[in-house]
Amino acid sequence: MEEERSSTVDLTEGVGESSSPPRSVSSSKTYDVRTEVFRRLVETGSDEVIGNPHFKDLLDAHFDRFPSSYAFDVNLGQVDDVLLHMKVLALARDPNSRPVYEIRFLEDVDANGDQHSENFTGVSSSKADNDGTVSSRARDRDKANVVEEHLAESSSRRQRMPIYEVIFSSIDKPKLLSQLSALLSNIGLDIREAHVFSTNDGYSLDVFVVEGWPAKGTHALYQAVGDAIAGSKVLSVAEEHPAEWDIEMRILKIGEKISAGSCADLYRGKYFDQDVAIKMLRYENLNDKLEQEFFQEVSIMREIQHGNIVHFIGASTKHPRLWIVTEYMPGGSLYDYLHKHHKVLKLSQLLKFAIDVCKGMEYLHQNKIIHRDLKTANLLLDTNEVVKIADFGIARYVSEEGVMTAETGTYRWMAPEVMNHLPYDHKADVFSFGIVLWELLTAKVPYESMSPLQAAVGVRQGLRPTIPEDTHPSLAQLMQRCWDADPGERPPFSEIKLELKALISEVTDSHESNDV
Repeated sequence: MEEERSSTVDLTEGVGESSSPPRSVSSSKTYDVRTEVFRRLVETGSDEVIGNPHFKDLLDAHFDRFPSSYAFDVNLGQVDDVLLHMKVLALARDPNSRPVYEIRFLEDVDANGDQHSENFTGVSSSKADNDGTVSSRARDRDKANVVEEHLAESSSRRQRMPIYEVIFSSIDKPKLLSQLSALLSNIGLDIREAHVFSTNDGYSLDVFVVEGWPAKGTHALYQAVGDAIAGSKVLSVAEEHPAEWDIEMRILKIGEKISAGSCADLYRGKYFDQDVAIKMLRYENLNDKLEQEFFQEVSIMREIQHGNIVHFIGASTKHPRLWIVTEYMPGGSLYDYLHKHHKVLKLSQLLKFAIDVCKGMEYLHQNKIIHRDLKTANLLLDTNEVVKIADFGIARYVSEEGVMTAETGTYRWMAPEVMNHLPYDHKADVFSFGIVLWELLTAKVPYESMSPLQAAVGVRQGLRPTIPEDTHPSLAQLMQRCWDADPGERPPFSEIKLELKALISEVTDSHESNDV
């Protein structure tokens, strides 16, 4: 509950820091594209860009949601496209608006092959345009109609072939692309190009370049797409509304505050007589980046169910109440258990806790989810001292093309490849687990004599915690393998779990023999 998100990291122990260790970053193509997009957008003098001091962070967060292929696909001659994509994705967060669609006239090709282009835009959604955004959209469409009337007047002189761009955004799901393609085909459009992207937080951005629409204009095409969506069983709004996890606010009872973080507070409460924890984003601190992370956390938690992962009960996704409700964990965090209550664990208890974490992490990795902030502060205890993994605010789905955000998590538990802005995957979680193992063994804060920044620099140079001499050899060797500098040498959680189970059996048998 106390973490800074995305590319920022925590300042306090078990929490995070906002500074970054010194580094030499080689520029990548992806980085160059986003930098050039930002420069060109600034040059346009748009109030949306110039008037927002956080716009660069928002732009970076936008690019970070996509695989690298998205950056390569951006047309630097039309950087306003990126703004449109950001707006469409933002609107898609509202379940009642999905799928959001945007249509614009690109060019008109006559029989001789000459092109006649106009630039204008309008964003719409599957619900009727009757909210506060209608006026700006209507103005864009009026502009479109003026151009289209001019085209209609000229149609008698030469045959024209209007080209349009249709952009969709919704929750990503199987067969969505084929469903959208069929929808466009059913209203008489031929697809010339399709640019399809999935975000790492579960949304789609599908851009189609189409032809075949008669000279009835963009307004009529908006209407046709809207009617087609409304008549579609698979794309209907009602089907997408997440009623199964929406919280009944009248039943939720809020109790005392448990903790306060940099952007959210945690409360204890009751929901249908069940003890719950309520994570509330502070309204005054809300921005697009935090909202994106909130919806990412909800989208992941609603899909996972495991005995060693904190149970997701529901969420409130309506402004100003952006809340996540989970089961209440009365034992608190392992961080507090170790460091505030000064608990020194017996080896058998240490191994039990570690196996619990392994089970939860193995499940996440099997479902292609990387936690990215595994640490004792995010490991919670229930009444039976079962450890459950919590806090999925910076977790994400792993895809082969995905580009992970660097320096995500908390420095003292962070893998060196994450610090060094190198490609990384689920093995970064294994490194963090190695640090957690050491913490369970020693009941100490990793690198406690150093500042987080000093620790980060040390880890990049090969520093690791000192393992006590009396540590069981198998456990010492396992820790060293988990925090190996080479991610490929780190074992998967399925293998770690088996080794820990073998060790706990050995410890138990030895204890029983001594009793005899």
